[in-house]
Amino acid sequence: MSWRQGVRRLAGTGALLAGGLLALGCAIPTQSDPVSIAPSRVPFGLLNKHPPTTTTTLPKPSALVPVKVFFLNSNAGNQLTPANRVVSAPAPLSTILSALLAGPSSAETGIGITTAIPSDVSVLSVTTTAPNVVTVNLSSGFGQITGSATEEAVGQVVTTVATENGAATGVIFEIEGQRISVPVANGSQVQGPVTLSELQPPA
Repeated sequence: MSWRQGVRRLAGTGALLAGGLLALGCAIPTQSDPVSIAPSRVPFGLLNKHPPTTTTTLPKPSALVPVKVFFLNSNAGNQLTPANRVVSAPAPLSTILSALLAGPSSAETGIGITTAIPSDVSVLSVTTTAPNVVTVNLSSGFGQITGSATEEAVGQVVTTVATENGAATGVIFEIEGQRISVPVANGSQVQGPVTLSELQPPA
C-alpha cells in the first residue's frame, strides 16, 4: 500500500469517527422545561419523606443551690458564724458537711474566719436515723481534736446540720462507724443526739 492510499484510509476513518460523534450528539435529548419522573425510576432513598437527622445531646449543667456552713469568728471570741456556699442539687447533708470540712476560703481567713476541724477530716457517711436525728460518721482525724476546739468543732457540725435539716435536729457523732461521746456547753460528755440547745452555755 502506497503512502497516498494510507492517507486516504486515515482520512476516511476520521470522517467516520466525526460522523459517529455527531450522531451521538444528536441522540442526547434536551428540554427547557422540568418534567415529572415516575417514582419507580427515582433512586432508592431519594423519596424518603423523613430523611435521617443527626442530633447532638449536650449534658445539662448541674444545678447549684445555696447553703450555709458555720465557721468560727476569731475576732469575736470564736463565735459560730455562717458562711455562704453553693453545692450541687439536691444538696444532701453529706455534700454540705464536705463544704464545711473544706474550711474557710482565703478571703474569709483574711478577716479572721477560722475552723476547729482539721483539714484531714472527711465525711464518711450521713444517715437520717429518725425524723430529727442525723448520724454523722467522720474519719479518724476528728478524734484527734483536743481541748476547747472539740466543743467548737461539734458546734460547727451541729449548727450546720440543724440549719439545713431543722432547728430541732439532733446529731449523733461517729468516728469510723463507732459512736462517740462529745462535749457540750454545760461541760459534760454526751453520746447525743446533740441539739442546738445543748450548744448554749448555761445561764
